[in-house]
Formats: sequence, C-alpha cells, structure tokens
Amino acid sequence: MDKNHPNKNSLTENKSATASIPTPRERVHMRTRELAMIAGLKPSHVSQTDYEQAKREVTGESDADRQEAMLDSINEIKPWNPVPGSIGSQTPESSLEDEDAEGRSENEQLAEKGVEAAGEDRIRQAARATAQEDRREQQVRSAVKPCLASGS
Repeated sequence: MDKNHPNKNSLTENKSATASIPTPRERVHMRTRELAMIAGLKPSHVSQTDYEQAKREVTGESDADRQEAMLDSINEIKPWNPVPGSIGSQTPESSLEDEDAEGRSENEQLAEKGVEAAGEDRIRQAARATAQEDRREQQVRSAVKPCLASGS
C-alpha cells in the first residue's frame, strides 16, 4: 500500500502543474483585457475587436485565414430566384415629379436654372475684370500725363 501513495502524490503534483497553465480560452480573455488596457480602457471594458484580435493572436489564426473563411462564406450565398424562368417586370416611372409645360422634369428644370446662373456669374466676372483693367489704364495714363507735361 505504501507504493500507491507515491503514485498518488505524483498525480497530485502533475495536476497542480497543469492547473497553473491557463487554458486557451483563459489566455484569450487575458490578452483581451491587455488589449483593452493598451487602448486606454479598463480591463472590464473590452471590445469585440479586442476579443477577436486576442483570439487570433492566441490561436495563431492569421488575417489571411480569416479573410479566406469570409470569402468561402460569401461563395456559399446563392442568388434568390422566386420563379425559375421569370423575366421580371419594368417598374413604371414615378409620376411624383413636377413637369413644366414643355414636359421637362423637375431635375431638368433645376439643371437648366443652374446653367443659366453659371452663365450670369461668368458675365459678372468678365465685367469686373474689364472694369479693373480700365481703372489700371486710367491710373497709368494719369501717372504718365505729369511726366509728359514736365518733359515737353
């Protein structure tokens, strides 16, 4: 019976040795709390992103693996076809748009008003530029007149 006791003690030692090693789940939770602290949050305020990053780090899953899994799930999506062979139908145009006497829609009317306003702006800018040039020429002439009068 004495021989059984040492085996019992060795099992207890092994159990305590393995009990101190955290499980992968515990490591993920510890790393999640670390990531939250790095982000300046309290360890109890972890985000889903922190958890996912910690899980990838602990399990060794790469971003490429994760992207591949997402692409695989996208490829599994099948298009919806309610009635095989159905060609569908054209939706009638909305009659909510206001039309003028010429049959132009509200959008066409607004576009035309915008073009007209832009043309008027160009005319005003050209008039300002011409007025500035005229003022400069007058300033040059008035500066040249005294020089001509004194030189003759």
